Amino acid sequence: MGILSDPSFLLIQLLAGLSRGMSLFIVSAGLTLIYGVLKVLNFAHGSFLMLGAYMGFTLTQILGGDPNAFWIALIVAPIGVALLGGILEFTLLRRFYEREHVYQLLLTYALVLIIASLAKLIWGGAYRVIELPIIFSGQVQIWGRAFPTYYLFMLIMGAIVAIALWWIIQRTRIGYIMRASAGDSETASTLGVNVGIVFSFVFMLGSYLAGLGGVVTAVMSSVGPGMDMDYILISFIIVIVGGIGSIPGALIGAILIGVTFAFGILVLPRLAEAFLFLFMIIVLIVRPLGIMGRKVERV
Repeated sequence: MGILSDPSFLLIQLLAGLSRGMSLFIVSAGLTLIYGVLKVLNFAHGSFLMLGAYMGFTLTQILGGDPNAFWIALIVAPIGVALLGGILEFTLLRRFYEREHVYQLLLTYALVLIIASLAKLIWGGAYRVIELPIIFSGQVQIWGRAFPTYYLFMLIMGAIVAIALWWIIQRTRIGYIMRASAGDSETASTLGVNVGIVFSFVFMLGSYLAGLGGVVTAVMSSVGPGMDMDYILISFIIVIVGGIGSIPGALIGAILIGVTFAFGILVLPRLAEAFLFLFMIIVLIVRPLGIMGRKVERV
């Protein structure tokens, strides 16, 4: 118990949980954004994250020793995932907007199986690793303890994404249109809003966030089969805890889940993931709609 009474160690563990939470927020924000506007539970969101990770890996391999390989992958891979998401939304998903959620889940789960098979066909079953950029290979000293530089980058990256989403949704015309379309798409359509284009944009933005999260998280973990299911599960926990359809809720939920896991692994390492489900159950008992959940979901 000595190390658990060390304030500097607990601070580092807290920062590690926050950095993990911020990386998870990037992914879960896309999931809750899509539901908040389109009312679609996209079970394939984890598959888009996996594709972003694989695309990022491929780009870094193609660019070889280029010191900017990671940054190029961070820019290009999410765009590629967003384009794929736009194609799938236009050709498949928009046909299911008025269907019950069970049909949406069946469709998106079918996409999970198809994308997983294609990924295995293209990249094989071996696990891959995106090499840590040299700029992030070091550590910084915080209160006399070492803290990985890349964890600090994930903290900053998550904060940038949160601020950017707030600005887009609350301070831009497209954000106003998104909120109007989410509240009453029929009225928005009669006022001249092309709801179809708005929905495509939102789905592409959500897919972009999944791809971005894939590249960011792939540096600290291996890229391979099964990562799609791992991340979609934890993303659903986050959006349920935060309140499905709420971006601020996703941020709060991601931070709480990241910190819970960081300290849970200290107490009972083998049951660290169980703490996440226990935390979700407690939140739902106290707040059935989630921390920031409302009867009328808004982005």
